[in-house]
Amino acid sequence: MVQPHNWRQLLRQILIWQLCGSSTFALVLSFGVGLPSIAQDEEAFPPNPLEMTEPDPLLPRLVVDRPLSPQERSILTAAIAELQTQAEAKFAAGDLPGAFEIWYRILRLQRVLGTEQEVESLSRVGEVAWRENQTTEVRIITQRLQQIEQAVLAQSPVDYDLLLKIAQAYQKMRAIDAALAAYEQILAQARQQQNREREIETLQAMGELHLAWFNYTSAAAVYQELLALAQGNDEAQVEYLEQLAYSYQQGNQAEQAIAVQQQLVAVHERRQEYPLIPPLKLAIADSYRALNRPDEAAASYQETFAVARSTQQYGYASDALRNLADLYRSLDRSADALVVYQLLIDVEQQSYNTYGMMETYDQIGQLHIAQGNPSQALAAFQRGLELAQQLNYKVGYFTTQIQQITQQ
Repeated sequence: MVQPHNWRQLLRQILIWQLCGSSTFALVLSFGVGLPSIAQDEEAFPPNPLEMTEPDPLLPRLVVDRPLSPQERSILTAAIAELQTQAEAKFAAGDLPGAFEIWYRILRLQRVLGTEQEVESLSRVGEVAWRENQTTEVRIITQRLQQIEQAVLAQSPVDYDLLLKIAQAYQKMRAIDAALAAYEQILAQARQQQNREREIETLQAMGELHLAWFNYTSAAAVYQELLALAQGNDEAQVEYLEQLAYSYQQGNQAEQAIAVQQQLVAVHERRQEYPLIPPLKLAIADSYRALNRPDEAAASYQETFAVARSTQQYGYASDALRNLADLYRSLDRSADALVVYQLLIDVEQQSYNTYGMMETYDQIGQLHIAQGNPSQALAAFQRGLELAQQLNYKVGYFTTQIQQITQQ
């Protein structure tokens, strides 16, 4: 009877036996028909380079199973450093296969030095593999990290410092689910031991992961926890409020975003950090407008303009006025929009923004045309043309607008 060479071939033999019957199966074996060769099978499933069992020439031949002596460890560490230099040289030369071949050898050797050293090397090489889009290498390294993690969790007590290094390695390779699962265990242990520093560090890492993968709801939940832990620490509070507001904004939770941004405004006002307020006020106004609350949006735009002008942040002042004018036009409040545009002209003049003035005069002209005021529109377009000529931009556009009005 022909013996199967491996479990995959055995599985195929059993399936063929069941489908064809024992006599047909015997004929298939006799004539060598229908079964892939061993070489084909090995080509389809190449061996895992981290599971090679051939002894490395750099390892000392031990008569008995024992740890390496300090001298032996020193010699092996120096040899690994030399291999690392060779791998980096191949990588710099664009020889990725050559570099990973050496890195795999290093990873096999690191097992002898200890799990912590191996995890650090896996993390470093895995990050390169992810950055270079080497999916096979990422999978192989992730599998090895999972094997180590299982061994770590099976120990008593669990080495949570090592588990943290594993979680960080997962994070570098964007193995999100594995990283979050490891961080959850680390977080539970930190809370059990009331290790506040470890708890905060772990939550920060989890928040970064959620944001990196656009999971804004989970990110917001994490930053809410961090905010609760940051009472009395203004710097940390501001950081977590900013991340929380961003999570709500990106997650289309405008109401929650507004509440958090108002908290940030209050903190900055208390600390007299007035230049930091206009972008928050502007974002609040935009959120109110998205929620179809025009009165609150208009008030926030006006507040943005006032604070921005007082701090000479003309960019934010212009944005606030431009958005406010656009809001008024959407509400058919043309007279209010024209007042805002006149304020905008003054702001653009103060900031020497010739292009901004030209665009604003264009909007004023268009608004007057819509209202049936050709003479006012003509005056606005003529002023716009003067600015366009200074910039040598959109001259033809303003000339056409003026011609159309004069011909009518």
